[in-house]
Amino acid sequence: MQIQKSFKPSPYGTLYLVPTPIGNLEDMTFRSLSILKTVDLIAAEDTRNTGILLKHFEIPTRQTSFHEHNAFRKIPDLIAFLESGKSIAQVSDAGLPSISDPGHDLVLAAIEKGINVVSLPGASAGITALIASGLVPQPHIFYGFLPRKASQQKAFFEQKHSYPETQIFYESPYRVKETLSNMLSVYGDRQVVVVRELTKLYEEYQRGSITEVIDFIEDNPLKGECLIIVSGLEDDRKDLELENTDVLTMVNELISNGLKPNQAIKKVAKEYQLNRQEVYNTYHHLNDQH
Repeated sequence: MQIQKSFKPSPYGTLYLVPTPIGNLEDMTFRSLSILKTVDLIAAEDTRNTGILLKHFEIPTRQTSFHEHNAFRKIPDLIAFLESGKSIAQVSDAGLPSISDPGHDLVLAAIEKGINVVSLPGASAGITALIASGLVPQPHIFYGFLPRKASQQKAFFEQKHSYPETQIFYESPYRVKETLSNMLSVYGDRQVVVVRELTKLYEEYQRGSITEVIDFIEDNPLKGECLIIVSGLEDDRKDLELENTDVLTMVNELISNGLKPNQAIKKVAKEYQLNRQEVYNTYHHLNDQH
């Protein structure tokens, strides 16, 4: 077991995971700017992209390239740099590090050596798009990029078909239509939202059934960075056919008969084929909170 006291004095430097804007430079946080200015080195997925950001905010900190093709070779040097007492900010091209870049391997190496790893909150395309999508935000699952081959995609969707959670994917604009077609063949015609150019001038949300969005894309080819957000199996909200008062009554009756709250919630959800999280939220009045 290991306990990290993030801001307790340490003989080592700190590995900071710094989010960068996913499009709009104004989404850069004050804390992120401060860290980028004060660390000894910035490990960037693409030094050209990060260079534009640093130039915009007049940050002179030195960069080093750190991406999937050189990570195995660079990690020992970065760890030695941190062990010497100097700090590093790791950044991806856009959004949070470690999600779609080799940052996770660097994090594991730092943790193994007892080096503090500090993440900064900031822009994340998946969550940013989810909360404006109109689909149920909780629970959700983020998968990132999908397999490219149709057979692999369909096999992936077969595995996730019965998941009740809203699902978030990244996809190339050139593959979205084919991906949606593969999804349709496995999931059926669920509700989906395709989001493109998030935070940029041409930001767009395409909301509808999978077939409706495919038809729209046929006449309006996609451009720019894209996400696909699709409803989970139970997002038809059959579980909402029961009024909240009915759910509360059933849960409270089971509790009065000796079950613990969580046992009662699980039993009601299973017996009436409801979303367990929704029953939990109803019982604890979380649906009324904002």
